[in-house]
Order: sequence, then C-alpha cells, then structure tokens
Amino acid sequence: MSMATRTDTQSPVLHVADSHDLIRVHGARVNNLKDVSIEIPKRRLTVFTGVSGSGKSSLVFGTIAAESQRLINETYSAFVQGFMPTLARPEVDVLEGLTTAILVDQQRMGADPRSTVGTATDTNAMLRILFSRLGQPHIGPPSAYAFNVPSVRASGAITVERGAKKAVKATFNRTGGMCPRCEGRGTVSDIDLTQLYDDSKSLNEGALTIPGYSMDGWYGRIFGGCGFFDPDKPIRKFTKKELHDLLHKEPTKIKVDGINLTYEGLIPKIQKSMLSKDIDALQPHVRAFVERAMTFTVCPECDGTRLSEGARSSKIEGLSIADACATQISDLADWVRGLDEPSVAPLLGALLGTLDSFVEIGLGYLSLDRPAGTLSGGEAQRVKMIRHLGSSLTDTTYVFDEPTAGLHPHDIQRMNDLLLRLRDKGNTVLVVEHKPETIVIADHVVDLGPGAGTAGGTVCFEGTVEGLRAGGTITGRHFDDRAAVKETVRKPTGTLEIRGATANNLKGVDVDIPLGVLAVVTGVAGSGKSSLVHGSIPAGEGVVSVDQGTIRGSRRSNPATYTGLLDPIRKAFAKANGVKPALFSANSEGACPTCNGAGVIYTDLAMMAGVASTCEECEGKRFQAAVLDHHLGGRDISEVLAMSVTEAEEFFGAGEAHTPAAHRILGRLADVGLGYLTIGQPLTTLSGGERQRLKLATHMAEKGGVYILDEPTTGLHLADVEQLLGLLDRLVDSGKSVIVIEHHQAVMAHADWIIDLGPGAGHDGGRIVFEGTPADLVAARSTLTGEHLAAYVGT
Repeated sequence: MSMATRTDTQSPVLHVADSHDLIRVHGARVNNLKDVSIEIPKRRLTVFTGVSGSGKSSLVFGTIAAESQRLINETYSAFVQGFMPTLARPEVDVLEGLTTAILVDQQRMGADPRSTVGTATDTNAMLRILFSRLGQPHIGPPSAYAFNVPSVRASGAITVERGAKKAVKATFNRTGGMCPRCEGRGTVSDIDLTQLYDDSKSLNEGALTIPGYSMDGWYGRIFGGCGFFDPDKPIRKFTKKELHDLLHKEPTKIKVDGINLTYEGLIPKIQKSMLSKDIDALQPHVRAFVERAMTFTVCPECDGTRLSEGARSSKIEGLSIADACATQISDLADWVRGLDEPSVAPLLGALLGTLDSFVEIGLGYLSLDRPAGTLSGGEAQRVKMIRHLGSSLTDTTYVFDEPTAGLHPHDIQRMNDLLLRLRDKGNTVLVVEHKPETIVIADHVVDLGPGAGTAGGTVCFEGTVEGLRAGGTITGRHFDDRAAVKETVRKPTGTLEIRGATANNLKGVDVDIPLGVLAVVTGVAGSGKSSLVHGSIPAGEGVVSVDQGTIRGSRRSNPATYTGLLDPIRKAFAKANGVKPALFSANSEGACPTCNGAGVIYTDLAMMAGVASTCEECEGKRFQAAVLDHHLGGRDISEVLAMSVTEAEEFFGAGEAHTPAAHRILGRLADVGLGYLTIGQPLTTLSGGERQRLKLATHMAEKGGVYILDEPTTGLHLADVEQLLGLLDRLVDSGKSVIVIEHHQAVMAHADWIIDLGPGAGHDGGRIVFEGTPADLVAARSTLTGEHLAAYVGT
C-alpha cells in the first residue's frame, strides 16, 4: 500500500502552467486572410507554405509577429515608446499563447558606408579588445582600433571641483582608429574634370557640360563679366591661375552690369548644388551627370582599410587588425584558434564561437570588412541569424522569411540543421518557405491558398508533411514534382566573351556565355556568380539587368504608377468623361484635400510615435468625392485601383473600358506571375521577389537583347516556377538572350547551358568547374551542383 501511495505522489500531475503549448489564432482578417483560425504547436518547427500572395506573410508577419511586437512595445514607458514605431493592432478576434517574437527577414542591411559585416555582428568589437590587449606596439584602448572613431585633441581650461580645491587640466586627447583622409569610408571621391567641360572650346563656345550651366543665362553674364579669365579663350590655354579661378575660387563679390553678384568656382558650386543632395532626389539628367562626374577611388592613405596608420602598425603574430578583417572568416577562425593567451581566454572563446557560427551557417567565405550594404537578401538574413544562434533566450518565437533564399541545395542542409537547433533549444520556429527540402523537416505544416490575392487567404491544410503529400492541395500535388532535363537544347546564336574576370574572388575567369539561349550561372553561395555576371557584363546598351534591390519609390508609389499603367488609365477616364487626366491622379488635382491623396492621415503625437489612421473624408480611397462621380465601364477610379492585375486585365481587355495600352502592361504583369497584386498597393509592401518580377515586367517592353536575372524564383511557389520558366522560354524564343543566376534545380534542368562556379566559396571558389548542357552535368556528376541535380532529376 505504501508503495502505491509513493507511486501516486510521483505520478505527473499536469500543472496548469504546462498546458499552454499552443499559439491560437482565431478570426484573422489581415490583408486577404478570410477569418483564418489555426493552432500552432509551441517549441516545434512550423512551416507555412502556399502560392505567392496566398497570405503566408499576412498570417505570420502581419498577425502573429506584429501583435507580439506590439505587446512588447507596450511594456516600455511612454518616453521610450516615443522612439518606436507604432503598431496598430492586427485585425484578429483572438490571439493566445504568444511569446516574444524575433523576426529574421530578408530586408537588406542598411547601406551606411561605415557598416561592415564585422560591425553588424559585434565581431569587430571583440577583435578591437583583443588587439588593445595583445597588439604590439600598444597604441591605446579598443577605440584606437575602430575606424568609426576619429582622433580628437582639445586644449583649454577644465575646472574640476574636488572638495574645496580646484584643479585645472589643460589638454584632452582621444585616440581613434579612423583614417583622417577618408574618414573611415575606405574610398575618397574625386571629380572627373573631363565631365565638367570640353577643354578644346572656350566658355562662349559652350565648353561647360554641366546641366543648367549655359552661357545664355545668368552664368554667361557672371563668367563673362567677372574678369578673372577671357571667355573667348579655349580652356586648355588658360594659365594655372585662370584655371584655379574657374574651378576652385572661393566666393567673391563682383559687380556685373551694375548688379552685385557672388562668383564662386565650379567645383564648390556643384558640390553644394548637386553633389551634397540625395542622388535619388535629383532630376534624371542631373543624376546621370553626377554619376558620370563623381569617381570613387580607394583611399591612398589607408589603402581602403579605413584605419589610421597607428592602428595598422599594431600587430599580433604579424597580423594587424586590418589584415584580420580582410582575411576570409574561415581562415580567421583558424588563426584565432592558434592564439594561446590565458589572460584573454574567455574573449578568444567568444570570438571563436562567433566566427565558427559564420562558417557553420555557410558564410565562411565573407570577410569582416565586407560592406553590409553589398550583402544579398539571403546573406543579410543569415548574418542576422548569427546574433541569435549564441543567444541564451529560450521559449521565444523565431520567424524566418524564406531562409533558403540564395542558398545552393548543398547549403540548404546546413540551414535546416540551424533551424532544428533553434527549435531544440526550446523555441517556437515559424518559417515561410517554398522549397520542399526545407518543408520536409517541419513538425507541423500550414498550407494557405488555394489561390493568390482574393482567391487565397484560407487554410487549405494543416498537419504533418506526410499528410500534406497525400492531401490534394496545390502544394501537396507539386511537392514531389521533379523537372526533367531537356532532351534537346537550343543552339546559341553567338557568344558573349568574358576574359580575365577578377572581380572579388574570381581567379581570372575566361568564359563564353552563349547568346540566344537560356543560360544559367550556378554554384554554392559565395562562389562568385554575381561577381562574374554583374561585374563583367555592364548594364547598358542592350543589356537589361534585373535584381532584387529596392525600387525607388515612396509609400505613394504603386504598381500602376511604377509601370506607367496609370497614364493610359487616366487618359481613358478623362476621355470617357470629358475632363482632364490630372483629376484621376491621387498625387495631383484629384487628391482628397484632407489626406492629400495618401489615403491615410499621419498624426504626429509630439512625445509619442505618430499614428496612421484611415482618412475619414475619402475612406482611404485617396480621391475627392467629385472625382468618384466619373465612371468608366461602370467603375470609378478608386475601384479600378483596388482591382487585382487579373481582374484589371479582363476589365481593360474588352467592352466599354477597352484600353489596349493598359491591357498590354497588365498582360506583362500577369506573365511574370503578379496576377494577384492589387494595382494600387503601395510598393513599400512588396517582397524582394515581387519587386524583381515587377521590374522584369517593366523592362520587358524595352529593346534589350540580353536579360540578366538574379534568382527570379525567390518567393515563388513550386506551381509558379513553371509559369516563370514558360516566360523565360517566351523571351528566348522571341530572340532574346537570358542569363539567370539561380540555385533552383527546376530552372537548372530547364536551361540550355549551365556554367557552374566553385568548387567552394570565397577563396576556394571563383573558378569555372563545369560548362555545358544540364544533361552533361548530370551525367558527369563532377561537381556539387551536378550531384544535387542528378539526385533531383532522379537519374
């Protein structure tokens, strides 16, 4: 009996605190979600999948992560909240069981010229302490090794009160590591004088080639009347003093025709009027001039290392901090392993841990001095991950947005291990993903759909991966799709010769890229694909380069304004109603006067962050009420802008609203797989892959002969990839050459010619390891890509 009681006391009684093992979402209606209700298991890996635009991001980022962040922000004081973005509560009935969410997305890292991989991950900070302890000669504290800290010297009286006495100190010194010449940027900007004037002409003959500086206007009177040089003498015959006066003279008061004016040399003048402004805000012709005239050269003083002479002279075992930052991370880790110094043992351990995580995550090919702005979306996401791997937080929710973007099949395995490691630490891991290789490792799958945009927003399946395979959803049906290698390939019509390419890690690569076919450049992450394609084929005459970079545009821009679709629509409305087109632009005369056509009113709350609320007058429609009385085909302009591309294509295709110009652009948007986008949706809400496809649709009308695409399958569901391949085929069949940088095996299998770079990443890459047809690559299995492709096509 006593035995029995003892076992009773040991029997696990479920404590109430252990019963919260689900995140419950009930009635989510963010964007296109239609009252979605799901339960997500905690401390498990859940993958969200579904076609592009089916509502995955709306559910994961827009609902779960947004509410978690909002609740955390509310725990801070009002003062601190004032510096944080205000998040409106997502449209959802019930959210229970949320934990702190950490978002690891693909937003590119800030392109501040002083931000590098080392400063973004705190690795630099550890190295600086290491050098300030062990570096010989010793030059100062850690800040003396920092290229973001300038050296400062100040002298003057400082009164220090100690009891009744006052001591006066006279000088103040701070040793920083910033190179004084380039101010820690590593490059110095020069002005190319040949772009300012043609020295064979005189000023009166129009020697100046700066936009806006013609001799007919004010500048002509100033240059003619200043008397510093002869306006009829060719510039190449100017004396040194005359040339100095033309280019560099400081502001000087002069009198021309009885009017007081100020004369200033050309260089300080254009520096103030053009070079100091944000380049994107300039008019196109001025921007083109600035891009021509400004040349950036490596700083001659620090040789691009950004560091002062002192910081470069201090070394540990023959390596300065500049050398350490320039070394490939995988090699730097080996160097740190070799340092045996008991006094800094904990620091060395922490540094090595961080460097090893880089290698483990597949970024061992980077160096710490690589500017953060030059990382691709996938690389930026993995750099952000490094911070979380060593974190001792558990029971948090990690949210990933396509962590396999930009990863070769060989690297995806490592990424999967990392996601599982985060889960095994006791975290809830939510992943938005399309690649079957990652969906396979999920404990729980949520498939959204069935279609995109208004046709999506419902949960089609939730359960295990086996259940998904057996289920009839689009994802389930396409899950085991394998593209077959093409039987016959197209014959090239010519070649694009690249000789001796040495950008970044390329080892003098010679390669002939065939034209008139679909050529795919592949290789592991960091093998030099982008360096080869973007570095050797300049975008220019006949070359259209489409990448995933952000689109220039504000929250007022949308697909209709970006693609030029709004013009024919406005004209059609104006013609049908006998009014002027400007009325139908929300940025012009037709704008709602209360919100100026933004559709929302931004209220600035002085001490707390501003709030965006829908404009009450136009109800977010962005137009004056009078404008909405004008109809075309029974719809007003705000209803047209709320249509998806597919609906609009139908609307402008026939009937009263038949507008061929608009229909053509909409057809191109549908071709690139953006049929689900609303034509009035702000550009700031698009993902990287969507932006790229939007650019592609815009460029398809151009007269380009060569199209370069950088991973166009990013963010595409397996079912959408087929449509993209069809589009690439149509481009090639219409006589264009298409060069794609891609890891997706379906695209490789579909190619006419494959160029594989490798064999590894960083300095282990940069060589061509294979060129030929996909069938030959599969047969040879001589490279990593070949092995993975062979396994994929099942030969």
